[in-house]
Amino acid sequence: MGNTMRQKMADTIRFLAADMVQAANSGHPGAPMGLADIAVVLSEHLNHNPKNTHWLNRDRLVFSGGHGTGLIYSLYYLWGYGLELSDLKNFRQLDSKTPGHPEFGHTAGVEITTGPLGQGIANAVGFSMASKFVGAQTNSETAELIDHNVYCLCGDGDLEEGISYEACSIAGHNKLDNLILIYDSNRITIEGSTDLSISENIRMRFESQAWDVLECDGHDFDAIDAAFIQAKANKKPTLIIANTVIAKGAGKLEGSHHAHGAPLGADVIAEAKSAAGFNPELSFHVDEDVMARFRCAIEKGDLLEREWIHRQKTLPLMEQNEALAALQNPDFSRIQWPAFDKADATRNTNGKIMNAIAKGIPSFLGGSADLSPSNKTNLNDMGVFPKGRNIYFGIREHAMASIVNAMALYGPLMPFSATFFVFSDYLKPAARIAALTGIQQFFIWTHDSIGVGEDGPTHQPIEHLSQFRALPNFYVWRPADGAENVAAWKSALEMKKSPSAFVCSRQNLSVLPNAVHGDASRGGYLLSSDADATITLMASGSEVELALNIKAKLNESGAAVNVVSVPCYDLFIEQDKAYMSEVIKADTKKVAIEAARGLEWYKLADEVIAMDSFGASAPAEQLFEKFGFSVDAIIGKIN
Repeated sequence: MGNTMRQKMADTIRFLAADMVQAANSGHPGAPMGLADIAVVLSEHLNHNPKNTHWLNRDRLVFSGGHGTGLIYSLYYLWGYGLELSDLKNFRQLDSKTPGHPEFGHTAGVEITTGPLGQGIANAVGFSMASKFVGAQTNSETAELIDHNVYCLCGDGDLEEGISYEACSIAGHNKLDNLILIYDSNRITIEGSTDLSISENIRMRFESQAWDVLECDGHDFDAIDAAFIQAKANKKPTLIIANTVIAKGAGKLEGSHHAHGAPLGADVIAEAKSAAGFNPELSFHVDEDVMARFRCAIEKGDLLEREWIHRQKTLPLMEQNEALAALQNPDFSRIQWPAFDKADATRNTNGKIMNAIAKGIPSFLGGSADLSPSNKTNLNDMGVFPKGRNIYFGIREHAMASIVNAMALYGPLMPFSATFFVFSDYLKPAARIAALTGIQQFFIWTHDSIGVGEDGPTHQPIEHLSQFRALPNFYVWRPADGAENVAAWKSALEMKKSPSAFVCSRQNLSVLPNAVHGDASRGGYLLSSDADATITLMASGSEVELALNIKAKLNESGAAVNVVSVPCYDLFIEQDKAYMSEVIKADTKKVAIEAARGLEWYKLADEVIAMDSFGASAPAEQLFEKFGFSVDAIIGKIN
């Protein structure tokens, strides 16, 4: 394609983006205008099918700078993903297909929800890692089912966020040669020049992380094209430093930080259109020759997918096809669920359950942030990524969770991540995106309370249960024994549009008696009951055993008590009123017991016995005594 036509296509993108922001009186025109030339050349390299957003071997395109939606939606409209000009005109408006930041499942073509800077870089690493695992299961020396690339557009802000260091380090270590990160180096942030806040050598940073680094003029079409050709041939992940000008083509606002996050103004846009040879009177306009070239993506993508389907039908790939089918169609009936008949820590029962799942489900994989011996998350005899299913994330919690988000969205995988519960603080943004987007990631969080013991208050989660229970569409399981743990996993595997967290104990917990009414799969159930009970004790995890011991002592004095186990508070409060009334008797004094902050329990309880301080360093049994989680102390508070 000639550069004259490329220029016209790039300017079309620029002015669509500028018109969108102007019409909404809100948005970010600078980055889309600066990236328009790169986007045009990328269109020539990107293998995708607008008719099928689920084609497994498509190239993945991630916009880590999620504020650049003027570019994103322009491209998806021009490529033919189903957006109309009316959708562009409705940019950032209520119930539109074009919200302020890209949302997976909301706008066709968007691979993953981005917005918080840096997330997209880790997501791109996740897509690449997923492709390497699936490829290792399905590719052979003579034929490949998975051979696509992963592209990610990022800016200065993305690279300043700490998550980018974590993610790019993992990518270099794992030699993710199909990952191409395009750095929009316009040297501008909201506050002004990047000289105000950053002076590191980006090239040396990435070279030290085992990346190949290329550099080009981000407005020279031939230089951009050459960079993409080289990047696709490289044997390492590649960073393309594209030196660009923010708001390229925007006249007096070109190169200014004022163009980052505000409309350019009607006069500036009109002058810019005139200078580029466009009609300044027309808004949201696309010439037919420009549209025809962009819409070639439909025919090209359809042909690529048909060729891929044909490739699957060839004889040498029969075994690989069977492996791919096994990944894509997990059969939960193959899981041989373990039974537990003695006291054990739920981190141990959880580990045994995970190994049982892995044996039955070939798409189940994941890893821990350097804590698998403590988390009990090693999948025995399952090998090491990419050929095997144990991923060594290193001490990189935030990148780990964001990577696993993308692996879960890749297609045929059911991945998990793991760390200590207190370190969930480091990955909270990724957990929130998982909940918001509806990603089925399994979070394994062990060492769940002051029961951690001697490591002290820095390692003892206090507010964390309340924090994650407050997160919509996020299911926190805190099992009290192995049977509840099995029930938790059975439920979580069926929750295709929600993340689940398994919050497990370090200390041994006794096997619970059989339920009186209901079961753990409903989030909470009546575990033990007395006729004419006047008190209902509610608890989760290690405090359920404590509640049973309190009931036994109160029974000795003639008090009638019910005990309710609530392994998943989030699921329990979703139950219908009839079930809730059978589990929690209305005419009883309702007391919740939890060795954490416990604020959410006031929705169900008359009284909450919980932590109102941080923990301390001592053996676990001494800490439960010190902070009032003993039979006598709680009876004293109830009475």
